[in-house]
Amino acid sequence: MNAPLPLNVTREDEPRAYDTVSRASNEVAGRLAQRLAAETQGEVRFSPADRGRYSTDASIYQVMPVGVFVPRTSADVKLALDICRDLKVPMVPRGGGTSQCGQTVGAGLVIDHSKHVRSILNFDAQARTAEVEPGMVLDHLNLGLKKAGLWYPVDVSTSAQATLGGMAGNNSCGSRSIAYGNMVHNVLAAKAWTPDGELHTFERFEHCTGRAREIGQRVRALAAQLAPEIERRWPKVMRRVGGYNLDIFDNQNERPYTHDGSVNLAHLLIGSEGTLALTRSLTLQLSELPKFKVLGVVNFPTFYKAMDTAQHIVKLGANGGPECMLTAVELVDRTMIDLSLQNPAFAPVVRTAVIGQPDAVLLVEFAGSDKAQLVRKLDELVELMGDLGLPGSVVRMEDEAPQKNLWEVRKAGLNIMMSLKGDGKPVSFIEDCAVPLAHLAEYTDALTQVFRKHGSKGTWYAHASVGTLHVRPILDMRSDGAPKMRMIAQEASELVRKYKGAYSGEHGDGLCRGEWIQWQFGPAINEAFAQIKTLFDPTNLLCPQRMIDPPKMDDTRLMRFPPSYRVIPLKTALDWSAWDVQNDPATERTTAPGTGGDPAQGFAKAVEMCNNNGHCRKFDAGTMCPSYRVTRDEQHLTRGRANTLRLALSGQLGADGLASDEVREAMDLCVSCKGCRRDCPTGVDMAKMKVEYLHHHHAKHGWSLRDRLIAKLPDYARAASGVAWLLNLRNRSPLLARMGEKLLGFSAKRSLPEWQATHFFNTPHGAATAQQALAADKAVVLFVDTFNGYFESANARAALKVLQAAGYTVHVASKQGSGKHLCCGRTYLASGMVEEARGKARELIDTLLPFAQKGIAIVGLEPSCLLTLRDETLAMGLGEPAQTVASHALLLEEFLARELKAGRLDTLKTKLRPLDRRVLLHGHCHQKAFAAVAPIVDVLKLIPGVEPELIESSCCGMAGSFGYEAGHHEVSMQMAELSLLPAIRKYPGAIVVADGTSCRHQIHDGAQREAVHAAVLLAAQL
Repeated sequence: MNAPLPLNVTREDEPRAYDTVSRASNEVAGRLAQRLAAETQGEVRFSPADRGRYSTDASIYQVMPVGVFVPRTSADVKLALDICRDLKVPMVPRGGGTSQCGQTVGAGLVIDHSKHVRSILNFDAQARTAEVEPGMVLDHLNLGLKKAGLWYPVDVSTSAQATLGGMAGNNSCGSRSIAYGNMVHNVLAAKAWTPDGELHTFERFEHCTGRAREIGQRVRALAAQLAPEIERRWPKVMRRVGGYNLDIFDNQNERPYTHDGSVNLAHLLIGSEGTLALTRSLTLQLSELPKFKVLGVVNFPTFYKAMDTAQHIVKLGANGGPECMLTAVELVDRTMIDLSLQNPAFAPVVRTAVIGQPDAVLLVEFAGSDKAQLVRKLDELVELMGDLGLPGSVVRMEDEAPQKNLWEVRKAGLNIMMSLKGDGKPVSFIEDCAVPLAHLAEYTDALTQVFRKHGSKGTWYAHASVGTLHVRPILDMRSDGAPKMRMIAQEASELVRKYKGAYSGEHGDGLCRGEWIQWQFGPAINEAFAQIKTLFDPTNLLCPQRMIDPPKMDDTRLMRFPPSYRVIPLKTALDWSAWDVQNDPATERTTAPGTGGDPAQGFAKAVEMCNNNGHCRKFDAGTMCPSYRVTRDEQHLTRGRANTLRLALSGQLGADGLASDEVREAMDLCVSCKGCRRDCPTGVDMAKMKVEYLHHHHAKHGWSLRDRLIAKLPDYARAASGVAWLLNLRNRSPLLARMGEKLLGFSAKRSLPEWQATHFFNTPHGAATAQQALAADKAVVLFVDTFNGYFESANARAALKVLQAAGYTVHVASKQGSGKHLCCGRTYLASGMVEEARGKARELIDTLLPFAQKGIAIVGLEPSCLLTLRDETLAMGLGEPAQTVASHALLLEEFLARELKAGRLDTLKTKLRPLDRRVLLHGHCHQKAFAAVAPIVDVLKLIPGVEPELIESSCCGMAGSFGYEAGHHEVSMQMAELSLLPAIRKYPGAIVVADGTSCRHQIHDGAQREAVHAAVLLAAQL
């Protein structure tokens, strides 16, 4: 099964597909791969790594599929259905793969709709409807609808990655369901194939014909027969997604499924989790986009008080019309607040919303067309809290920007909770039980006692408005987690029954709660569900053992970390001990670094921080994940890479571990942008992981000449600059460029950086000596890196000029004794030469330490170099000196912004001349990762007349040496064309500011424009 065979099959491979796949798997898999390759246009992926990447979702489960199929069109889906029916291979439809309960994993053929089958097929603005394919992502749809003033309001927290097909399969709800309802309330029709291959339209019952109408009639008869049982057993809450919607003929929901009381057979498919039919398209009911929103953040001294107050807050929404609706009442508890404060992307936002140290907050949102009415509702909220004994507890947010920022933190809530280090993790299995609002405080208090009884603690957040609170007790699924999960589930179910709630309120059944369907509905209704399944799928082709005949929730054979899970021992190059810890489920306290028992010295546990939440699939603002945005391949996703590393580290990809070809393929397009370091809610830092991978890969396979040329650039730069005229001939000779591509792999389509014979390091610059800087009252150390010293000396000279104009005594850091330039080791890290990088970093730290110890700032120009001091250098075992230097290391604009805030830049401000030109700003990926873009904006605003416009872009695509390589040139340019280059071309006369050397080069090659470092623009105005 682990044979190193090329198991991703193309049409050209089809003649040998059967032999290749059948040898590595089995005969049926071989025939399946062969037919898919021959008869469809889709991508056929049967390698162990691909199957492994699709064996998990955001649940605790892992089930290896027979293969993966990525259809290019809906016709491919139909063909795959026919082939699977012929071969009797089960099918598992999949969208974003973010299911909490294991709905999108299975032993059959996984069909990933999200890459290609994602179009809007029809849009009617007047009727407010849209017909979409199942792979369409919610945020992408809403972005397209925004111009028409419409949106699809099932606003799930995973809206940036959740597909409409997956949302329909799960009957998703979202934060604003109190105003708009669930998925089932907002779907008008569904076109879907039944397993026999026939395409049907499921819509209003009276409009259905043929087999669809026949199915509806049979279900209506079942509903009529079971009417007393339905009335007795069905949960009377809006949040109920367990089982099938048998009650469409006898509504039991707090909010009727249709506004006019009609029956819609599409609602049979909503919440069916892919077990009944395969969706071709969905017709959605759209809503008017609210013109205004206001938000009140209510701070509570106790969790119980927050829960008890929710029922009173909800009454503020009574009789609200489109002018003024209560749209959300969402909980964030103390644990989530604390975890958010530890995340650099979220901490500043959370601080704006809390008063002191609340035990919980409720986010109360009003939306509509009348801003004055909405503001009055905030007044009513403030008055209500005063009446309830909590005056001064409401933070008012009437402007859009702070609201949006806070909602982003709230939307990341489930994933933030998973950022706890150690084997104990918050586990999803009872987290969305729904109870009537009047019992919410009692229920949450009783469940907290259940957790305490079993030595655990729950982290709470979510939809207080509708009685659904997400709670995940912390369990160690590698040891005693499974039996504890069973005991907690049993006691939780007793509470749900006591308060007449729904055991599955939002996240569905899947592998986790399928066995609880009969408990909720009783044997008679459960048998009716089985009959519905047979009506649609008599051969049990679609997602078998889901909903009907499900497995036990605690069957460890189905889990990602079963008792047999083992990590291959590994001696790491970087220090990962901070992840090698254990935690106390009751207190969340972790043990000392290095005590977690990880045979991979913490690296495996760092990789396992990925819980498959899929946040990296987003395409909105932010960096993560640039290569995925181009390819849309799971293996090029941060999640896909983390899964590949986990599979390799646990021996599931063979004995080669990190040095395997599967890992190489997954890591190949990682541009080390560090976007995941900031954007990933669980803190997966793939850029640092790539350094570790490269170290082990090259230790086995060796380094190429190109690798060595890149890594050792700082060592030979001085000598190379002496023959600059010769080396620069390559850019002027197409023949030399082609020879360079053939010999070294540098793309002939690229210009290379121009060497300078006269550069910063061989010309006088008038900087202060070390002794002068150490003795000065207002000193700063300028760290000039290899790139800005040898290739773009004007940047270093400009920085020196600006700092001196601001009145600082500037010392240029150099090697002690020789006066030669210093290196951070960045180029060595990019090639996995960690030992050499450690040597460079130690030399740099030793030189800078005396200045840092005196509190003197160390200022750098190149983000990837300076920020190495604040990141990888701290993982090289260099001790306290590295920490001291890192705490004083700042990019030029960070330093100037700090000094501006302290009132120490008055001299510089008086010297800057006005500028009457548009200024565009592109942030380097590492600047984004370290929240260092805003300081650039602040500093450029020092120039009178300048209002910098930030280009919302992901990685520029150059990423150090990545974009220079022939094998990466095409992907590099595609990354740049996503947003950066079009934004620059839009304003041909604008000044473009980009601090990154590689960013400027990409702009030069791709847009034929010269971008400048911020230092150059500042210096030009002096």
